[in-house]
Amino acid sequence: MTQPAARGTTDRRGFLRTVALLGIGGRALLRSGDARAAVYAAESASGAKREWPKLGRTLLGRTKFEGSRLVFGCGAALSRGRKDDLLEAALDAGINVFDVGARRYYDDAETNLAPFLKKHRDEIFLISKAMTYLDVEADEEISPAEGRQAAATWSAQLDQSLRELGVEYVDAYYVMASHNPHLVKSEELHAAFDRAKQAGKVRHLGLSTHQNAKRVLEAAMETGRYDLAQVAVTPGGWYDWEDKGILEGSPPMRELRPFLDSVRASGIGLIGMKAGRYLAGRKFLGWGKPDAFDAYYGPKFMASGLSPFQRSYAFVLAHGLDAVNADMQGFAHLEENVAAAASPESHFA
Repeated sequence: MTQPAARGTTDRRGFLRTVALLGIGGRALLRSGDARAAVYAAESASGAKREWPKLGRTLLGRTKFEGSRLVFGCGAALSRGRKDDLLEAALDAGINVFDVGARRYYDDAETNLAPFLKKHRDEIFLISKAMTYLDVEADEEISPAEGRQAAATWSAQLDQSLRELGVEYVDAYYVMASHNPHLVKSEELHAAFDRAKQAGKVRHLGLSTHQNAKRVLEAAMETGRYDLAQVAVTPGGWYDWEDKGILEGSPPMRELRPFLDSVRASGIGLIGMKAGRYLAGRKFLGWGKPDAFDAYYGPKFMASGLSPFQRSYAFVLAHGLDAVNADMQGFAHLEENVAAAASPESHFA
């Protein structure tokens, strides 16, 4: 007579567990608005282990950190709210480098990243960045006074970033929009970094730029001060910030490879961005240019089964970059990008 009761108890426990998991998924859905992230949260709570593609890692220049070849770009993704479930999934997938930007251009992204950092600060490499807001042209020389102004602005924003992120230090802080080689070589800026490093606020100096990338990287190598550089590059060559396409006259990435290799050999970890941005097109020209890079691919790669965006990420990773920074605003983006960054060189063997 006890067997039916036992079965009933088991069924009831199973029912209650299902309800609890639905509640977890429902809360995740409310937080993120992403049904796939909600399902993943519920699966994780049940103990189910998703098998992600193996995401490769590499030493990021002089940082000596073994970072994932896919960097989670948090700026746009977190500018309007928290996405803890998506961040947790990214960490589960093997991503251990998270890049965010300060409030001035990404609203509350740093604040929205803070709760995730509180749980996982010691597990990840954290990058943020700040512009100097120095109004100079790409090749214009800067004065010592302008260098001091740029350094003071950068330092103040570093302090703000630490407050917003709720951390004592960042692993790397970039000089954002570093299109001017003279700024890259500014002794005043370097001195500001040294003071911040001595105070325990930052460990590595980096830069990012969408423009004048070759000259900027040459300047960075000359100084020996930069451990990371994030540049806008596509399979077709350097990215054009003005036209949101391939820079006119740029060699394709295959031909840029020797230069990119020399940058990495100098000790600078090289991270790409905007690798697939051109494929999205522009609103007033009509959205979508999915075949924009096809001319740079061989038949084997075209037959790989990867989507146009996946091909762009895999290609740049296999042709001179340590990692690629990707904007992942939803779970589908995460899945697609992890698959693209897993063993990219295998498509070209």
